[in-house]
Amino acid sequence: MTRIDAKFAALKDQGKKGFVAYVMAGDPDFDTSLEIVKGLPGAGVDVIELGLPFTDPMADGPTIQKAGQRALDGGMTLKKTLALATEFRKGDDTTPIVLMGYYNPIYSHGVETFLTDAKAAGIDGLIVVDLPPEEDDELCLPAQAAGMNFIRLATPTTDDRRLPKVLENTSGFVYYVSITGITGSAEAQATDVGPEVARIKAKTDLPVIVGFGINSPEKSQAIASVADGAVVGSAIVGKIAEGKPVAEVLDFVKTLADGAHRA
Repeated sequence: MTRIDAKFAALKDQGKKGFVAYVMAGDPDFDTSLEIVKGLPGAGVDVIELGLPFTDPMADGPTIQKAGQRALDGGMTLKKTLALATEFRKGDDTTPIVLMGYYNPIYSHGVETFLTDAKAAGIDGLIVVDLPPEEDDELCLPAQAAGMNFIRLATPTTDDRRLPKVLENTSGFVYYVSITGITGSAEAQATDVGPEVARIKAKTDLPVIVGFGINSPEKSQAIASVADGAVVGSAIVGKIAEGKPVAEVLDFVKTLADGAHRA
């Protein structure tokens, strides 16, 4: 059982919904990023999604694209992202970390070496948005053999013919993308999301967590009420982009987490 499995089992036992927060590793710089990540569990975050900066983030909207560019400009790399996770783990051995990004940096690092290094750094799961299920031999299956979850995205365009393939080797949780398009591009609506989550849950026992288009405590609560939890990224990254103090960023995160936990 991974930390992700343990966390969602505990939430289920407590009758609670989960809250997942996304931040870009190294944004606006390594030290500030580490301070924010260290503060997320205390702000009520159940799972940390750590963005891996990449030069061509095709699934991300302008807010997260700019965060990745700031991180890259500051010298952030895959190795430094894993170093950040290692530092976090020195004070927290229970909060799950999901590394979210693209395949190119992992491939360049070497898949076998990456999995060894990621496991040693305390990474619990991977979301690699540009590796479809047809490429599971590349990273998904080796990652699961190494003891990490491989989390797959389902979207409004994932129809009933495609869904079984998406779910086939997914573990940890299913990330349902509530809108078509890039991150931060529109607001999620619980009335649209609810039936889609039910459709996915009819095909899997995994938790279904909903992200994209969630930007307020009220929205976090509404979306979590029709799913197993909510993910917020762009709204948090936007606060960091504004140069808000770490304490203010974490206060905002807590309002979002409290929203999900009220669902």
